[in-house]
Formats: sequence, C-alpha cells, structure tokens
Amino acid sequence: MTATATRTSAATAAALRATRRHRAVRAFAATTGLTAAVAALFVLTMMVGSFRLTAGEVITSVLHLADTPSVDFVVRGLRLPTALSALTVGLALGASGTVFQQLLRNPLASPDFVGITSGASLAAVSGIVLFQVGGLAVCALALGGAIAAAVVMYLLAWRDGVSGYRFILIGIGVAVFFEGLTGYMLVKAELFEARQAMHWLTGSVGQASDDELTLLGGALVVLLPLAVILSRRLRVLELGDDTARALGSRVEITRAALLATAVLLVALAVSVAGPIVFVALVAGPIANRLLGPATGGIAAAALVGAILLLSADLVAVHLLPTPLPTGVVTGAVGAPYLLWLLATTNRRGTGG
Repeated sequence: MTATATRTSAATAAALRATRRHRAVRAFAATTGLTAAVAALFVLTMMVGSFRLTAGEVITSVLHLADTPSVDFVVRGLRLPTALSALTVGLALGASGTVFQQLLRNPLASPDFVGITSGASLAAVSGIVLFQVGGLAVCALALGGAIAAAVVMYLLAWRDGVSGYRFILIGIGVAVFFEGLTGYMLVKAELFEARQAMHWLTGSVGQASDDELTLLGGALVVLLPLAVILSRRLRVLELGDDTARALGSRVEITRAALLATAVLLVALAVSVAGPIVFVALVAGPIANRLLGPATGGIAAAALVGAILLLSADLVAVHLLPTPLPTGVVTGAVGAPYLLWLLATTNRRGTGG
C-alpha cells in the first residue's frame, strides 16, 4: 500500500514537472517570437514611405553606425519618433489591459470601458477648449484626469474591499458620465479648439513630442518590470479573495498595487497618443492564445499590444488611400472583436 502510494506520488510529481517544463518552453518560444515580430515591425515602419529605405540603412541610422545625412534626417528626424510612440504606447496598453482583465476576472474589463480613458479625455478636452493649451500641458492634464478617474472609481467601488464586478459597473457609469461632459465641452468649443480636441480624441501615435516619449519610455522601464513582478501575486488573486487570504496574500494591498501600476501605464499611454481604443482589450486574449496553458503573461500581452499598434499605424498611414489617425484603424478592427466577445461570453455565461 505504502509502495503504491509512493509510486503514485512520484508519478504525479513527474507529471507536474513535465507540465511546468512544457509551459515554460511554450512561454519562452511565444515571447521570443513576439519580440522578433515587434523588432521587424519597428524597422519596417521606418523603411516604407515616399522615401524608401532598406533595413540595413534604418538599423545603421538608428544605432548611429553610419553618417548619412539624408538617411539620418528621414529616419531619426521623421520616422523614428512615430515608431517609438507606437512601440511604447502599444507596450503600455497591452500590459495594462491584461492586468485589468485578470485582476477583475472579466474579459471585457478594459481601460477603454471602465472610465480611465474617459477621465483622461475629459481633462484633455477641457484644457484644449477652456485654456487653449497644447503639447505637454495636454499630456499632463490627460495623465491627471486618468489617475483622478481611477481614484474616484476605486473609492466608489469600496465596500470592505473591491470586487471586480462592482468596479466594472461603476467604471462604466463613470465613463458614460465623463463622455457626456466631454461632448458638452465640444459643443461649447470654438471651431478651431473643437477640431483640435477631436483630433486628440481620435488617437494617433504621430502626435507625441520628444519630451512625452522620454516620459513614457522612462516610466515603462520602471512599470513594466514591476507589473511582471506583481503578476505572481496576480495569479493568487485569480483564485478568489478567500483562497488568496488563506495562502497568506494581503489581498487589498496587492490589488491596489496592481491597479495603480495598470492605471499609470494606461494613463501615460493615453496622455501621449490620445485614447487609442481596443488595443488594451484585445492584446491579453491574443497573448493567452499564443501562450496556451501558460496564460496570463504580462510581457507577452505588452508585446502583442506593440505589434497591434505598429501594424495599425502601418495600415493607417501607408495602406489606405488617405492617411488616417491610428485610432480609426484600431477602432474599425476592434469593434467586430468586441461584438464577438460579447456574444461568446454571454453564451458561456462568463460575462460578469
């Protein structure tokens, strides 16, 4: 009896080790492939245009390996800022979206729908319309608006803790309220300010300044590794609050830290590029499909977000008859996905 139990235990342990190895290999392969795809798209966005360049010319110019004034002007002066904006904003949106979805345990939980993006939009539009500000001032207002909206929703959702379902419902209500106020501001605006505000609201990776990109890049260096580190605690929270407490996790502190990290990521992304919709919603599920059993990888979701935004910018600028803001393309692609997601979650009974 004891020998049989020992053999069964050893077989179970071996199976668990094999499963973990398989997950680790698949996660490494998926992350490596996504990183290569991001690098290829990053270079490709700087190759195409009215002045076509080779991959070698782009790489040598970006890395300062050669001194060719005409190539350097096109790459560093014209195309590199847009490519960096798409890369960094995509990374931030992808990471924040999957944190929201895992933390709130709902595939529809995205910063686009729970009021954070709407808070940034209201603050930015108010600054443009009422104070005629631009540049870094709009960026700062959007950042502050997103953070303020997140704090308001967290306080309203608090009832001896924060449940995902209540946070989402309050977030949707706050988003509708902010969108109504944003519409009111646009109606009262002069024509020039209204056009400027509408351009910002559409979302585009081509409107970021060097200072804004530096701010977002520096924040990503800190926040992305922090999100990856906190993701280990996120897996415990996914088991439910009672189970997480039984395992020794400080549930509310961990949840607040994860929410703060995700809010800062999306707030910075929106402040730099405007409210580019659906990237945060779509990145996590796509990454989970690629990861298979090793779902929930924040790094993989961030890379998928970068791929989506770099691809959308290529389509918006180079493949359409008339160049359009990036947010138009992400919205056109993301809306059908949202309808499909609503239909499948309702069918499975997992929508809330």
